[in-house]
This record gives sequence, structure tokens and C-alpha cells, in this order.
Amino acid sequence: MKFLWLVTMLLLALPAQAVEKVSVVGLFSGRAVLEIDGARRVLKVGDTSPEGVRLLAADSESALLEIDGRQQRMALGSQISGSYKAPQRVEVHVWPDTRGMYRMPGSINGQTVSFLVDTGATHVSMNAEQARRLGIDYRVHGERGMASTASDVVPVYRVNLERVQLGDITLRQVSAIVLEGTQPPDVLLGQSFLNRLEMRRESEAMVLKEKY
Repeated sequence: MKFLWLVTMLLLALPAQAVEKVSVVGLFSGRAVLEIDGARRVLKVGDTSPEGVRLLAADSESALLEIDGRQQRMALGSQISGSYKAPQRVEVHVWPDTRGMYRMPGSINGQTVSFLVDTGATHVSMNAEQARRLGIDYRVHGERGMASTASDVVPVYRVNLERVQLGDITLRQVSAIVLEGTQPPDVLLGQSFLNRLEMRRESEAMVLKEKY
């Protein structure tokens, strides 16, 4: 009995075998279908597979997994193979111009824009002409409302941007507003983009970093 007990304790003390391959084959709100080392697993948020992969969050766009003690966000159809390593989180440095404004080129839905980083703006914001140049049919696909500017109350349309890129950081499905008229003169990179990143100051630079 002592021998069996000792063998059992030794087996329990052995480290779990590292996961070699994880694929995301299905995504739902609060649930994900994964293929882990050849075995298909359906996990709800909070579940851990027999291989030790835990589902932390899931929606129709991506799943947040904990694999070998590290977090990894994976989109539908993506996979990781081999000995798992946590991805390097990308960060971007934005420097002030001569007026102290934080500007940087980027893109919306693959088209180049010049962003003004505005931590006081609730959404990515642009004027009607900028939206038309980017091919955003805001009157057809947008949700109409009103917003206060520095000088007036103007009609606005809430839209969803498929892809917003700043440097090497790309976020998908970003909420934005389009203002009728010529304001704002710059495309404002507001909190609908910024609050999905980590943000800090290094000397004069504003540093934006991926959370996952």
C-alpha cells in the first residue's frame, strides 16, 4: 500500500505535458470549439479542457485562452503549434508635434488617414467628407443621433469600423462617429480605440501597447 501511495503521489507531482497544438474551429458568445492536440473540445467560459487549456472569454470574433499558464487571444481559424510561447505584445510610440499634439499616420479599413490622438474623445471621430473619402456610407449604415461640439449641437451617425490600424497595432470592429459638416478637421483617435490598449507616458512620448 505504501508503494502504491508513493507511486500515485509521484504521478501527481509530475508536470502536465505541454500543449502542442491548439486551433479555434468555432466561436459563440461565451463558448468556443477548440481542437487541442487532435481532440475536439467544446468549452464554456471558465471551463478547462483535459489538456489544461482554459477558456477565459469568447465572442463571435475571438477567444481568450489560458495555455500553459499564459494568456492567448485567438481568432476563428487561427492556431498555435509547437512549444507555446506568449506572443510579443506590440507597442507604438506617438510623439508630440511642435504644438504638443499627438499625431500619427494610420489607416481605417485599409485606407491611409492622419490621426490626432484625443484621450478626451469618446469615439474615433471624423467629419462627413472624411467618411465619404473612406467609403463609409454612414447615412445608410449608421445610427443617427445628436452630439455637442465646442460651438454647436450637430447630427452624428454612429458606425462600426471593420479595421483601424496605428503603426503595428490593428484593432477590429471599432465604434466611431461621423459628424455632419467639416468638424473635426482631423480624424480623432478616441477612447473606442484607446481603451482597448494599455497606455502610458515615457518622457514626451505616448506609448500604446496591446493588452493581449
